[in-house]
Amino acid sequence: MRYVLMIGGEEIGGPPSVEVCGREEVRAWIEEVERRGMYRGGELLHPSSDATTVRVRDGEVLRTDGPFAETKEQVGGLCLLECADLDEALEIASRHPVARFGVIEVRPVWEA
Repeated sequence: MRYVLMIGGEEIGGPPSVEVCGREEVRAWIEEVERRGMYRGGELLHPSSDATTVRVRDGEVLRTDGPFAETKEQVGGLCLLECADLDEALEIASRHPVARFGVIEVRPVWEA
């Protein structure tokens, strides 16, 4: 089953995603999940200040600069993994270096 790991942390005062993911410990984590044949891809995201949120209400398209919600924690990147089950996905997520100071949300991919 495929799982998305949404990797985030405090955007204000924290290091940018590109800096965090360039660290040796993060590269080592990626190499481990690649070696185990679980890694299906990943991407870094620009900060939420670069986001545009889109809603359609009563047929009108509403655009808002910035994130949908006002929170301190923002998603900075994501990884797509192929895991046997949720327990395995959680084990892999717990090893990601960002889990020590940020947050990793693990969510199964909807398989049609």
